[in-house]
Amino acid sequence: MFRTPVQRNVRWSRQHSIFLVVLLLVSAALSAFALLAPLAARASAQALEVGQVVPEDILAPRAITYASQVLTDQARDAAAEDILPVYSAPNASIARTQVNRLRAALTFMETVRADDFATQEQKLADLAALQDIVLSQQSAEDLLALNETGWQSVSQEAIAVLEQLMRSTIREDRLEDTRRSVPALISLAIPEDQADLVSELVTAFAAANSLLSEDLTEAAREEARLEIEPITRRFLTNEVIVESGQVVAEEDIEALQELGLLRPQARWQDQVGAIALVAISFAFMGAYLNIRRDILANRRSILIIAALFLVFLFVARITIPNRAVVPFLFPIAGFSLLVSTLFSAQVGILLTLPLSLLITYALPNSLELTVYYILASMFGVLVLRKAERILSFFWAGAAISAAGALIILAYELPNPSLDVIGLITLLGATLIYGLGAASIGLIMQYLLAQVMGVSTTLQLLELGRPDHPLLQFILRNAPGTYQHSLQIANLAEQAAELIGADALLTRVGALYHDAGKARHPHFFIENQVPGSPNPHDELSPTESAEIIIRHVTDGLELAAKYRLPRRLHDFVAEHHGTMLTRYQYAKAQESTNGDKSVVDKNDFIYPGPKPQSNETGLIMLADGIEARARAERPQGEEELRELVKSVVDQRTSQGQLNDTSLTLHDLETIVESFTTTLRGVYHPRIHYPKIEEEGETFQETQPRQVEETETTH
Repeated sequence: MFRTPVQRNVRWSRQHSIFLVVLLLVSAALSAFALLAPLAARASAQALEVGQVVPEDILAPRAITYASQVLTDQARDAAAEDILPVYSAPNASIARTQVNRLRAALTFMETVRADDFATQEQKLADLAALQDIVLSQQSAEDLLALNETGWQSVSQEAIAVLEQLMRSTIREDRLEDTRRSVPALISLAIPEDQADLVSELVTAFAAANSLLSEDLTEAAREEARLEIEPITRRFLTNEVIVESGQVVAEEDIEALQELGLLRPQARWQDQVGAIALVAISFAFMGAYLNIRRDILANRRSILIIAALFLVFLFVARITIPNRAVVPFLFPIAGFSLLVSTLFSAQVGILLTLPLSLLITYALPNSLELTVYYILASMFGVLVLRKAERILSFFWAGAAISAAGALIILAYELPNPSLDVIGLITLLGATLIYGLGAASIGLIMQYLLAQVMGVSTTLQLLELGRPDHPLLQFILRNAPGTYQHSLQIANLAEQAAELIGADALLTRVGALYHDAGKARHPHFFIENQVPGSPNPHDELSPTESAEIIIRHVTDGLELAAKYRLPRRLHDFVAEHHGTMLTRYQYAKAQESTNGDKSVVDKNDFIYPGPKPQSNETGLIMLADGIEARARAERPQGEEELRELVKSVVDQRTSQGQLNDTSLTLHDLETIVESFTTTLRGVYHPRIHYPKIEEEGETFQETQPRQVEETETTH
């Protein structure tokens, strides 16, 4: 049975741990800055106040209908101002009081007139002492000069006119008009000088009998306000809210606030909210990436993820705010497709979640945009799958556009202020959104794969084509090695699929793992013509081992020359790990006449490193098993299975698989897969009977089953 390989654990050096912590903190700080930094392009719109002049047109980023409190209040105030003051009904008690006061004044005047002991000057002084009326000097003299008949006529007419006057409605604001109408009420039978006295007496005692009612007036005005329905304002997408050069009014500020284009001065609550969102987002990403230790262990990979995340975040936060259509055009899904092709679909989907949340933070339609970005991106990644064809990106873009269109319909159609033109515009934007995302995913994955040494599915498919220059070089110079590599590719690919490894990467890596043999093909048995002399017979064991081991370094040089992805270099370097060239080492020990200490074992060990991934580990196992099967020609399935187990157990016991994550269950699966695949190569054949030609008799022998090894070289 097998020995269980040590599960690979990433051993973090102090330096690597510090690198990850610093990268996390820097990325989080930059993300928080992206959320909090003022947008220079729209800073003027955000700082507007009533009375300021707008430096540029401000457009509505989306259609909106809202009840304008400012315009409603203005209309209600205008309606209230149109309501005239409300006065109470004429008060009879006021009329009686004024008439009584006039009677009292007339009685006093009559007493003064009848005082025979007072001089003219004393009488005038007494009349001047009256409090309710101030008679002019001339009127006082005329009043004293009246005879008794004239006085009685004046007294009676004054009381009659005042009674008549006070029966009518007299408001405070019309009191002067009422006083000016007094002469017209005096009887025409009275002489003019007496009429003037009557007018002066009545005018002095004329008073308002209908007073202003504050309560009634306010009630009437409030009723007028309530009769005014709320005034709504409507803006269509891209309609000008405030024109350039216009003085900002209060209703303009209200419109900007409703559309989220006017923000108050930054508050500490906003800062804490943004920092909290950044913290939970990076905690989520850190927790997930901690599961994907393979990504964290690779500085290049984690740097690519951080750079892509920050670039998309910053560009989005600069271009999206205060725009109507741009948010639906910005290709967030391109980030998802790109990360999916460079790493995996799971990484692409999960990292899209925090990116979408951060991009849409504090935007007016953040909920709709967040759902739009996340669901459309997920559909794109799910349709893209392994990205094995360029056409896959087209279908992924179509899925993104379709999902985005449905989300827009879901959120826009129920809107009572639906803007049909705006809706059509947004639906058209989804087409560009899907196309742009697919284009970014396709183009950027080629660029990053070349620059960063990351292998993608499309790139691996190109490298797996038989017409690739390096494969042609191997085929022409070392056809036996080429056939051997094909056998290894078929063998390892089947096992990779069963254990969940990257089957395509495993197959392509197998095709190139022995590329170095093409430089000196005749030193390797699969390229030697049967019966020809073996060049190793003329070399010392050390020289022979050096040439054999050199095929690893030669392969790395060829991989660099033909610009293979860095991931394929690993297959060349790791497929022998740090194993020993056992045959040459044994020959070297035999040649020492028993003194084995003179043999340096290090001269017979491959430079390594040991396989660092499941894929390179599979190639090591397949390479050893295929060579053993070709040499030993096992008879029957059980012998074949024992051979496979033997090689796997040997590699495991030597610790060659310690740096992979292959488990005991994986190894059992690999054994069964290798056995099944090899059984199709080394399978029983039928020996057919000989048939004699014309006139010759033939004897049919009983067909028998034999184990025949089908080799290609």
